[in-house]
Amino acid sequence: MYKAIECKDVWQNCLKIIKDNVTPISFQTWFEPIIPVKLEKNVLTIQVPSPFFYEYLEEQYIDLLRKTLRKELGSDAKLEYSVVMENSAFRNQLPVTVNLPTQNKTDLRNKPISGTPSQDISIKNPFVIPGIKKLHVDPQLNPEYNFNNFIEGECNRLARSAGLAIAQSPGKNPFNPFFIYGNSGLGKTHLAHAIGIEIKNRFPEKTVLYVHAVKFQTQYTDAQYKNNNINDFLHFYQSIDVLILDDVHEFAGKEKTQNTFFHIFNHLHQTGKQLIITSDQPPADLQGLEQRLLSRFKWGLSADLQAPDFETRMAILKRKAYNDGIEVPEDVLEYIAANITQNIRELEGTLISMIAQSTLVNKEINIELASKMIDKLIKNTKKDLTIDYIQKIVCEYFGLPTEAIHAKTRKREIVQARQIAMYFSKNLTKSSLSTIGSVIGNKDHATVLHACKTVSNLIETDKRFRLQIDDIEKKLKFNT
Repeated sequence: MYKAIECKDVWQNCLKIIKDNVTPISFQTWFEPIIPVKLEKNVLTIQVPSPFFYEYLEEQYIDLLRKTLRKELGSDAKLEYSVVMENSAFRNQLPVTVNLPTQNKTDLRNKPISGTPSQDISIKNPFVIPGIKKLHVDPQLNPEYNFNNFIEGECNRLARSAGLAIAQSPGKNPFNPFFIYGNSGLGKTHLAHAIGIEIKNRFPEKTVLYVHAVKFQTQYTDAQYKNNNINDFLHFYQSIDVLILDDVHEFAGKEKTQNTFFHIFNHLHQTGKQLIITSDQPPADLQGLEQRLLSRFKWGLSADLQAPDFETRMAILKRKAYNDGIEVPEDVLEYIAANITQNIRELEGTLISMIAQSTLVNKEINIELASKMIDKLIKNTKKDLTIDYIQKIVCEYFGLPTEAIHAKTRKREIVQARQIAMYFSKNLTKSSLSTIGSVIGNKDHATVLHACKTVSNLIETDKRFRLQIDDIEKKLKFNT
């Protein structure tokens, strides 16, 4: 019998060989989680976290494992899996022995697992699901959210171009996953739907599904705790060819949901399926999500949607009016475009409200009507604070010129004013840490994080400082 330390040494030697023969992603996903358990003569036992894991190793890597172990232990080497069963009735670790010298893959799916004398258990391959592809899956796509209605501008050109490239070759492009981020109302959901619609038009046989993160969370909870069919839930999502997940930031703090999506993500990505994910922030700035999930979001392309410029806003309004079959004077469109600048949803909402007023009460479409609609929208909608405005109020409070906090200086009063502006920008706007840093002193997101922690600590420990922060916050909120 070999000592435990020799077991680990043998497996480490195997890993060195395996690492040179698989991609870094595959190594991290399928080999790092394996734990060497024991080594008796020529039989190495490794623990794998689930039957799914065992099946995937058997399907994809048994030849590599065979050659590696034979090199380390000789031609009669054997491999035994210690499988952690998911079914609560068999949560113990059950051994499965694989005779490595054979040249064909060992098929154990119809053999009973040793260690369970009272029952025969076969591990089904979750990657081969009979009949699942024949099911008709409603893609949940809004036909109005297509590329024809998605106006291209400088604010979204990269994201739109990448979306079209994905639609031409889903899963077989360098943009997988495709991570779309930006503030609310800038078209993230529209673009995600447009990609899905274009893929369905080009590849009708592909299974495309749009799902909001909150709905995914609800489905997972029902499957796990109410219906006891978590495997069906996993199998369904693993069968999707193109998965569109909207507002992934809603997963923050939901560890079990994140863990489940992590495994779905891995399977889809490994099998060449396309993932499209949206969020209000880039992966680097998302809070409450596991690092292993965030790292996967960075594998493909992250593209942001910014506020549209005047020309793009005009084009959006003209397309909307054309689609609704309504003629709107040019000066009215210009007035709306000049006054609604940060949110496409509000831009279109103002136009729709104005058209409705004109149609229902027979009012003339003019600048006066547009002004009333905009005033009503602004009155009923909390005005979003901007980073520039926060800088202005903070500098006024401390009697500093606005340009002072952009200067490269370590003067205490200026550094503190800069940190306070960053703190309020993070807490009172939807801007990413990277954006805040670039606007306030051209700093990186790590500097912004440090500033926010410094201000938070001072609020807790310095009463005078806390009163200053309260005063500034009142001034900011009074003007919203």
